[in-house]
Amino acid sequence: MTTSAFAPVFVSSEAARAVFVWEDAIRALQTAYARPIPPKSTPPRTVAVAGKTWLRTLPAVPVGSRYYGAKVMGMAMGSSTPGVEYVIVLFDQETSRIAAFIDGNLVTGFRTAATSAAALDRLAPARAARLAVLGSGLEAAMHTRAIAAVRELTEVFVFSPTPERRAAFAEAVTRDLGVPARGVASAQEAVEASDFVLAAARSRDEQPILFGDWLKPGATVVSIGSTIPEQREIDVSVVARSDIIVCDMLDEVLEETGDMLAAHKAGIAFNDKSFSLANLMTGALDEHLKDARTRMYKSVGGGLQDIVVAELILKKAIEAGLATALPMEFETKR
Repeated sequence: MTTSAFAPVFVSSEAARAVFVWEDAIRALQTAYARPIPPKSTPPRTVAVAGKTWLRTLPAVPVGSRYYGAKVMGMAMGSSTPGVEYVIVLFDQETSRIAAFIDGNLVTGFRTAATSAAALDRLAPARAARLAVLGSGLEAAMHTRAIAAVRELTEVFVFSPTPERRAAFAEAVTRDLGVPARGVASAQEAVEASDFVLAAARSRDEQPILFGDWLKPGATVVSIGSTIPEQREIDVSVVARSDIIVCDMLDEVLEETGDMLAAHKAGIAFNDKSFSLANLMTGALDEHLKDARTRMYKSVGGGLQDIVVAELILKKAIEAGLATALPMEFETKR
């Protein structure tokens, strides 16, 4: 079967990894969030659940972009081989047709870390810094590399419960980034001397892993591990200590994450110091930032991030000859 000019392509995670560049993704996200964002262009995520099966959808129509679409992920936890698969479907605004299917597993990690780095680049002072990493998984690794793309890191401290994992993480950071890195025996030890603090490993028993009195004056916190009401990552004291809180999905962060629900229950007022990522990128928060000592970016992830990074990867994969043409064409209803 031959493919037509309207046949979609597939971009694998392997191809995405081959063409992805942190700096390009960070700039693309900063540009996307600086543009006007119509309220209905990036709606909240939706989740369909029946028994042990769930399906989540994150749609977006980025302003000024050629492509729009949605990320879809699901898992049947009662199956014999449960696991989550992600697919990003991109539509072409020029033709109104389906243009691509992109494996979204790796893209999800890329877009989360790139968005955090895009926010930190605008939140934190423009100087060399020490980074504390709480966690040693894929998200922690990606965030460390993304942050290194926007700031010179003088040293990285990593804590995770398993000594072997934090040692391997530190070794990889030094090897890949040329930055001195070492594992430490406690989260507090990692945090107390650091200018940036990345919380990327919510605790298994849903108890906070980061406390406000550990933070040095002027620290910037990036928190990505609590995305639903049942999850906890940072203590309410971190919310209280933060002078400004920037959220990628403002309502979802404030109303649907366990950390902020706990802060609300504790009587901590945070609405007046919480702002959208778009506010940060347009410069609307510049005056607030002048007076802010402790700053926090808190993320749940959003469809705009998925589509912006997926479009960048699609274009690069096509240019590099790494997009696989699919032998299919969808029927168009007119």
